[in-house]
Amino acid sequence: MRPKIVVVTGRGGTGGELVRCTRAVDLMLARCSSAALRGLEAAEVNVEVDIAPGLPGLQIVGLADAPGRESRERVRAALRNSGFRVPLTRVIISLAPADLRKEGPAFDLPIALGLLLASGQLAPERLEGVWSAGELGLDGSLRPVRGVLALALAARRGGARALVVPAANGPEAMLVEGLVVWPAEGLSQVGALLDDPVRASPCRPAAALAAAPPPLELAEVRGQAHGRRALEIAAAGNHHLLLVGPPGSGKTMLARRLAGLLPPLPHAEALETTQVHSVAGLLRPNTALLQQRPFRAPHHSCTGSALIGGGAIPRPGELSLAHNGVLFLDELTEFRREVLDQLRQPLEEGEVWISRSRERSRFPCRVTLVAATNPCPCGWFGDPQRACRCGEAQRQRYWSRLSGPLLDRIDLQVVMRRLEADDLVQPYAVGRADGVERRSTQAVGQRVAAARQRMVSRNPGGCPNAGLVRADLQRHCRLSLEGLDLWRQAIQGRRLSARSAERLLRVARSLADLEDRERVEPAHLAEALTYRSFDQLQTTEPGGN
Repeated sequence: MRPKIVVVTGRGGTGGELVRCTRAVDLMLARCSSAALRGLEAAEVNVEVDIAPGLPGLQIVGLADAPGRESRERVRAALRNSGFRVPLTRVIISLAPADLRKEGPAFDLPIALGLLLASGQLAPERLEGVWSAGELGLDGSLRPVRGVLALALAARRGGARALVVPAANGPEAMLVEGLVVWPAEGLSQVGALLDDPVRASPCRPAAALAAAPPPLELAEVRGQAHGRRALEIAAAGNHHLLLVGPPGSGKTMLARRLAGLLPPLPHAEALETTQVHSVAGLLRPNTALLQQRPFRAPHHSCTGSALIGGGAIPRPGELSLAHNGVLFLDELTEFRREVLDQLRQPLEEGEVWISRSRERSRFPCRVTLVAATNPCPCGWFGDPQRACRCGEAQRQRYWSRLSGPLLDRIDLQVVMRRLEADDLVQPYAVGRADGVERRSTQAVGQRVAAARQRMVSRNPGGCPNAGLVRADLQRHCRLSLEGLDLWRQAIQGRRLSARSAERLLRVARSLADLEDRERVEPAHLAEALTYRSFDQLQTTEPGGN
């Protein structure tokens, strides 16, 4: 039989003397369930609370980080200010398994519930099969935490009866079908829910779906017909795109309109995208499913960890945050070369693995990469009206930051020229006729959606053309003798690598889909060749092997 202790409940009397409660409490061991993030997934964590004789104190073991270790102070204050007793004896809290790193304050709530259970203030059957997560304020309120969607998926896999989360995380947790979610505003409400689950407030994720803002209008881009066409091809086949041109030619303006041309997110992709943002802590409170494709534009001073992902406990980087959307790298040649070269394998495989001594984490990163850069440090190399102030050595150093293998993975390479004066002033003419219906975002988006639908019905798994493996490429890109001769001449004349040659075929396949053609014609291959502006550069720049 476990020993008993006398619990001090507070101060009373006119002199403020201690008033001791004569009620005895059984000392016991309590367990409750939560989860810790491991990359994009969550692993079950058992929170074990043991109350034993000894000097008053609360110790947390089990590889918790600084916010996790500080939870003992938050839990004490939250219990006291919510009307519960704080055991004034020796308390040990174990977060098992002990060799799994735990990050963040999400264990505040399960620790508090374990203390209530171990001190006899909560009946054991109330917590049976109940998982929980949440940060506690000193007043007992519950604050949202990151990664609740991954935690809810883990709870469903673990056969949880219910999941208790902060009210702000409720819509996110409710995305997981087949799981009962109890959102709560504070610790006292959690106690009431455990006593009477019928009190659980209904929480519907659909109510948290904010209307997506209208896409940026492609018709606002004046001139640059070649660049607009390349943007349409990139959206249709999920091809990576590089825009090179002088300042003010519209590179950034074009890139920011790509996300609006992409088809809406299917539910499965939206759920995966939401999970990435939830794990990164970027999902806004009271927000459920992300409806809009992400557009990420990191600054060129970012580190490799910020772009690819990393940290002592790995978190997704900008590449994974753009999953199922657009990653825009403006001023591409200002990024450090070692940072850019880390993109090569993830762009090819659509996922990034981050290895640490204790764990290995996977983050998805199927993105459409759009990059923009000037042709030289001053920006005016090749311009017919303004002289370039850079020397040949400067231009070589400038372009040497882009390795040949990275350029090899970019399907569409477009050189943009200075905007003509007529294109610039024409929108301001009185009584002008727009004539932009065909190049509006809506019109181009409809053509892209039709081409994507053809890919879904033809390609294995419904993948876009950029994701076709070699066997499927050979099956769906049969060429006539004329087309084969043109392709052979392009490979020999431009010294294309095997990867570049096959990417050329994928672009031609996307052009055929945009025109609703069953076969890839020589005209499609010829147009695809116009988007290979830097094939010779790969063999002449330093490090381009």
